[in-house]
Amino acid sequence: MSDSALPRLEVCLSPALLHLYDTKGAVVVIIDVFRATSTIAAALHNGATCVIPVASVQECIELGNSIENSITAGERDGKVAEGLQYGNSPSEYPKEFINDRCLVLTTTNGTRLLHMVKDADTIITGAFLNLSAVCDFLVAQKKNVLLGCAAWKDRFNLEDTLFAGAVVNKIKDHFSVNCDSARAANYLFEHSAEGDAITFLRDSSHYKRLSAYGLQGDMEYCATPDLHPVVPILKGKELVIYK
Repeated sequence: MSDSALPRLEVCLSPALLHLYDTKGAVVVIIDVFRATSTIAAALHNGATCVIPVASVQECIELGNSIENSITAGERDGKVAEGLQYGNSPSEYPKEFINDRCLVLTTTNGTRLLHMVKDADTIITGAFLNLSAVCDFLVAQKKNVLLGCAAWKDRFNLEDTLFAGAVVNKIKDHFSVNCDSARAANYLFEHSAEGDAITFLRDSSHYKRLSAYGLQGDMEYCATPDLHPVVPILKGKELVIYK
């Protein structure tokens, strides 16, 4: 198949750049490795009925109060937000705790980006924890793909770009990649961290920021490929496992 006949694969490096991309009819992957999309993958794989991503802490509290057997969770600037029950750590949601419960989640970056995407055909979430499952899903859809990095308050970050690069590297033969940010992400992955993401990411600003709160274990966990091989897909206002 000629390159022009293939669906396109692009990378948006920041929510501030989202308006430059055409998401109509595309599959958009929301990426917030440290830590929202990692937590989403872990919670769903461990038995959560759904994850409901919301933009504000107040909405999270109100929704949690209205849903039976729910948990409110989230962070602002790396810390548990005031008024919420739990944080944004994937290790907080083992099967014995999260099974058959609904997680209402708000975060600094990832849930915000998810609500910015308006006209995509499909929205899923991706992280190293579900890397292969996401890649297999994208190839099977045969649609244009935008990998959307949540970044850090609109500023470029390494961990989301590195994951985007890992995806590009695995599936680029099935897509037309005429996008310099996708090429750059792939180059970063190939030349800096292939097979060893966490060693590279220890020098990132977000790793250092979260390390100040003693969250090194969280980030080691988040950088581990394929621990939670599920594809969280947005259905209405809920993220559920794609089946």
